[in-house]
Amino acid sequence: MRTIDRDRSILLLVDFQTRLMPSIEDGPAVVRNARRLLDGAKLFGVPVLFTEQNAKGLGGTLLELLSGSEKIAHKMTFDACRAPGFLAMLPPGHDIVVSGSETHVCVLQTVLGLVEAGRHVFIVRDAVGSRRSESKETAIRRMERNGVEVVTTEMVIFVAGDGRGCAARCGDKSHSVTVSCLTSVHGNLCAAYGPRSASRCAAIVFKS
Repeated sequence: MRTIDRDRSILLLVDFQTRLMPSIEDGPAVVRNARRLLDGAKLFGVPVLFTEQNAKGLGGTLLELLSGSEKIAHKMTFDACRAPGFLAMLPPGHDIVVSGSETHVCVLQTVLGLVEAGRHVFIVRDAVGSRRSESKETAIRRMERNGVEVVTTEMVIFVAGDGRGCAARCGDKSHSVTVSCLTSVHGNLCAAYGPRSASRCAAIVFKS
């Protein structure tokens, strides 16, 4: 079974924009899960790419997802693959882990474009959103029929079946530990270290 390898993956965050996300069903939960993916990716050096659709109309990316050094692909087409230079921003041979909105519009068309371009794609079910749940679920089913792997944030975090559960990094020291549960990075609790060390802990998202 194929797992997500942090050394050959990129995290793609599609259109988390200020004038769009308030309309998304369960939008705050989608953003929280995107933040968890983003924090883990940055901590372990996994490349990250954002897209923005018609930023003048839909606004920029949510500030809570930005640190100031992100790469952003600007587009005017629903399928980011059709935007000039977008595919060149993706590392060759890397799998694509996708989060974003709306699931049935820009996420769907971009994912299908990536599949057409020969990329292996993972769609993170609880880190994508649409205005209506039926639109989201229908889009996910269509992506799955086209060979896209459907995962959840915790499936990505734990990399199911790797036998180690959660790995965490505190300060300058890396640790691999087995834990029975994991709260969000923003909860600042890692069951392996407890609240005293929690402010210095962040959960790994991609397989070591």
